[in-house]
Amino acid sequence: MATAPLIPAYDFVVPPATGLSLQSISHLSWIFIAVTPENYAQALEFIPQTFGLFNFLVEASSLPSDGAQIKELLNAGASKVITSLEQLKLLRDPKFQINEDRLILAIARGKNTREDFENAIRDTSLGVFVPDVADVAFVHGWLEQYGTENRPSVFISFESTPTIEEAFELMKVNASLIIDSKDLTVDSAKEKGFLSVGEIYASGLKSDRSDGLFTTLVVDEQGVALGLVYSSKESIKESLKTGSGVYQSRKRGLWYKGATSGATQELVRIDIDCDGDCLRFTVRQKGKGFCHLETRTCFGESTGLGALQATLTSRFASAPEGSYTARLFKDPALLKAKIMEEAEELCEAKTKDDVAWEAADLLYFAFTKCVSAGVTLADVERNLDAKSLKVVRRKGDAKEKWTNGTKAQTAAAPIPPPDSAQKDTNGRIEMKRYFASEISSGELDGILKRPSQKSSDTIMGIVNPIIKAVKEDGDKALLGYTQKFDRCPDLKSTVLRAPYAESLMTLTPEVKAAIDLSYENILKFHAAQKEAKPLEVETMPGVRCSRFARPIERVGLYIPGGTAVLPSTALMLGVPALVAGCKTIVFASPPRPDGSITPEIVYIAHKVGAEAIVLAGGAQAVAALAYGTESVPKVDKILGPGNQFVTAAKMVVSNDTGATVSIDMPAGPSEVLVIADKTANPAFVASDLLSQAEHGVDSQVVLIAVDLSADQLQAIDDELHAQAMALPRVDIVRGAIDHSVTVVVDSVEKAFEVSNLYAPEHLILQIADAKACVEKVQNAGSVFIGQWTPESVGDYSAGVNHSLPTYGYAKQYSGVNLATYVKHITSSELSAEGLRNLGSAVMDLAAVEGLDAHRMAVKIRLDHMTKAA
Repeated sequence: MATAPLIPAYDFVVPPATGLSLQSISHLSWIFIAVTPENYAQALEFIPQTFGLFNFLVEASSLPSDGAQIKELLNAGASKVITSLEQLKLLRDPKFQINEDRLILAIARGKNTREDFENAIRDTSLGVFVPDVADVAFVHGWLEQYGTENRPSVFISFESTPTIEEAFELMKVNASLIIDSKDLTVDSAKEKGFLSVGEIYASGLKSDRSDGLFTTLVVDEQGVALGLVYSSKESIKESLKTGSGVYQSRKRGLWYKGATSGATQELVRIDIDCDGDCLRFTVRQKGKGFCHLETRTCFGESTGLGALQATLTSRFASAPEGSYTARLFKDPALLKAKIMEEAEELCEAKTKDDVAWEAADLLYFAFTKCVSAGVTLADVERNLDAKSLKVVRRKGDAKEKWTNGTKAQTAAAPIPPPDSAQKDTNGRIEMKRYFASEISSGELDGILKRPSQKSSDTIMGIVNPIIKAVKEDGDKALLGYTQKFDRCPDLKSTVLRAPYAESLMTLTPEVKAAIDLSYENILKFHAAQKEAKPLEVETMPGVRCSRFARPIERVGLYIPGGTAVLPSTALMLGVPALVAGCKTIVFASPPRPDGSITPEIVYIAHKVGAEAIVLAGGAQAVAALAYGTESVPKVDKILGPGNQFVTAAKMVVSNDTGATVSIDMPAGPSEVLVIADKTANPAFVASDLLSQAEHGVDSQVVLIAVDLSADQLQAIDDELHAQAMALPRVDIVRGAIDHSVTVVVDSVEKAFEVSNLYAPEHLILQIADAKACVEKVQNAGSVFIGQWTPESVGDYSAGVNHSLPTYGYAKQYSGVNLATYVKHITSSELSAEGLRNLGSAVMDLAAVEGLDAHRMAVKIRLDHMTKAA
């Protein structure tokens, strides 16, 4: 939810006699209120009463630290609540069921040191509130140095009213200003000594237009676009002053919408987009419409619910006597009966078309009821918005008269937090099922969408400060983050160097033999990928071109820790590095709470000749490998999978020219797609699906069922549930299966069409004549052919690499292979004859491009040959 550059602070207990009215504040979208133990009860009344006028930014850091009252404020409709660090830590407990995006961390009053700011940014990615700022220049300098992009939002209030110049300076560094409403005005010509809302608001905007105007989208209260216009600082000020739609005509100056046509606009609010370069005016359009052609919008007449509301409102005022709509308005009993009739028909509808048809009927009668009661679509949407902000929800059972007179016996259960793996610890584990013949291609895209990840702004807000700290403070920052995030406070050093003590590699004979076997197979497969000799081609007489491979000298291999120890990843990354001949191999992996590393990883590091093991994970490990520290060698390429923070950090450092480091590929949560036909064993199919579902709650598994009957589909579902319930990681499986799907198709061709669209990390073919079907594979990380090839063999011991592209990147990337660890260098060698054959073409092309030195480099040599002859 984007916030505004200016947020008026309002005293809801003793409303101020001067300054902005509540109506004027509502035009700015956001309002700031400070809630204390003394006014808490009044706040719980004020927020619901004025909900819909504002988005509420509530300062609550002085409330009790148990979190109960903050939860109530959120439940009442507060958009974002400012908390203390102690409150924030408590509210992150899953039992509170609070979306962290609705929380902001307050820096304690009186603390404005650079260290306070840095610590606050590290503690939360959700925004920082800096109260009672006295030294504006200091805060401006800190924000300017910290950077204005990809950082948490910063909200600032002031010890005393700032000057307009101070407000402008802070706007330039993307701060959101909280200024007392009694010090603000929308009419600075009339009210001297007050700060102009329009001046401050407009200063937070950017324009890349030569005329300095701001692109402005005008919408109604349902968000339907009425038209596109332009705004200027003056038109914004005038719109806020008059409470109407005022814009900047590029030909005629200020344009008071409807001044001559009568199609005026009542201003509801102004919003700024995420980049600060586009405005959205929400208005109540009067008259015939926005467009000069007398249509409601510049894109033609309205459609959908907005059009329905307009039609019903018109009919309510002047419906022809005897019309059906007039009869509904005049006969409440008939209207009630139709609503109940259509609701029943909707409940009984089965097909997609029938559900859509019956829902449309129900909406028609429901909106007839709304219009007859003076309720608008905006009123309905306002209530939906209010319900969406609820933290505490009702039990949700149906009333007895709708359950055949039997009171529902379902026990009340708390609503789990988003993406929780423990949504139902006893219920059936089952994938959602869809039939490709019954859904559109667009719906199929939505069904196959991967589990949502945190927003890039949220991720980057956490990752960037970590990278910056490690880059600047080296070992000190790396150790601090490792102690904090990996919960090993006694760790003294983050680097373990070769040679590794035998005591660190104590393994059972069985595990050691398994690693050795896997090592040999992976080595054989990757050694076979070596280029036998350089490529050499004579492109024309006397012109020889070649390409030869050289290993990347220094590689950093990231081995995740997290919910599972992954020595297999150490093998998959380390063995190809050894085969390629990389001179320096560095492992990085999160330590255990006692500060040690798993013996399997140490043993593999020893086998592949890794110079060091960095005992760290996350963005801090990536940064240490990218930039180097006092004890961590800098590398040239970073490889290995990880969570969203690892992936984001890899992307950041690879784009930093100061790091000069590359990465293998973007990576996301693990995934598998299984294509199964009537020949597939249900137990095998279920086991392959579960082998990826157990990786993490953000993993996804997909089954493409080729022409399976209901009984065959049920057999797979039964196996999935039975096998899952026997797994020790069943709670993680539940989370993954919750966003996993079965898609039933009618042919093998359609199955591969869906698979190639999804581009899975792992593709398993449990179909007749599976090997012959491999030619149909266009997008996949690795393919597992036939019923005797579970994905597990590729993860560990077959020889292929398991570090593969996920999240659809198999459309662009290969999995890790020997080529990942080498770079190719080309060479050219020309004889005198070759230069004579090639020279004129080179000179002609250089002349076309205007690069005369290029042309002369050839001409001088050709002239020399002529003289020598």
